[in-house]
Amino acid sequence: MAATHAIAAVRPSTGADALLIRRESVVHRLPAQVKLVALLAFVVVVVATPARAWPAFVAYASLLAAAVWLARLPVAAVARRMLVETPFVVFALLMPFVASGPTVDVLGLSVSRSGLVGGALLLAKATLGVVAAIILAATTDARAMLVGLERLHLPGVLVAIISFAVRYLSIASDDLERSRIARLARGGSGRRTTQLRSVAGTVGSTFVRTYERGERVHRAMLARGLDGPMPVLSGRAPTAAEWRTALALPGSALVVLVVALVVT
Repeated sequence: MAATHAIAAVRPSTGADALLIRRESVVHRLPAQVKLVALLAFVVVVVATPARAWPAFVAYASLLAAAVWLARLPVAAVARRMLVETPFVVFALLMPFVASGPTVDVLGLSVSRSGLVGGALLLAKATLGVVAAIILAATTDARAMLVGLERLHLPGVLVAIISFAVRYLSIASDDLERSRIARLARGGSGRRTTQLRSVAGTVGSTFVRTYERGERVHRAMLARGLDGPMPVLSGRAPTAAEWRTALALPGSALVVLVVALVVT
């Protein structure tokens, strides 16, 4: 029982589910495994799209916009989370200036044609992949994701590692938040530029406490008879209708890709 609680106990509204946006929608109700397969299939189609089929990327964006609408996700929240792709944006903007080959003039600047095309292609594919991942994270809680991975026959050891990582990220997040509140209550500055030293110390002590807590949990699990295999997480099998609903996104994207390749 202790092992079951250690794996499955992922509390809502904590660090584990910080990305979850609770809504009542068709996308939220889909089992995690069908959404994971749909995400992977969609990303494969997007990555396989060549640069010459550029109209397909517009269609992909429209499909994702429809998915956001179906999931009833706030557009502002999705836009904020897209900031995670900032490194890709910077790299894509630099590509026209560092790539070699024939050049073209853009806004009075001489840039590489291949770098310009490659940067635009990278930016488009990265943006579509990030938005698709945001939809998945915003509509699926952490435990459902673990159940979905297990249903997809991911090795049990990996599922256990991910489940413990999710759990301890939640605990570490809560510890950091309590430390921040305690520091402010004792007169600490709330400005980021003046609290780097205290934040670094807090992070270090939180890591040590989390490591020690993991050791205690492991010893407790052994004391309660853990013999290696982890308990199987419970979850229902998806219906055919749910598979059709989830695969509508990558299926539509595949149709768009085929049409774009034929036309172009």
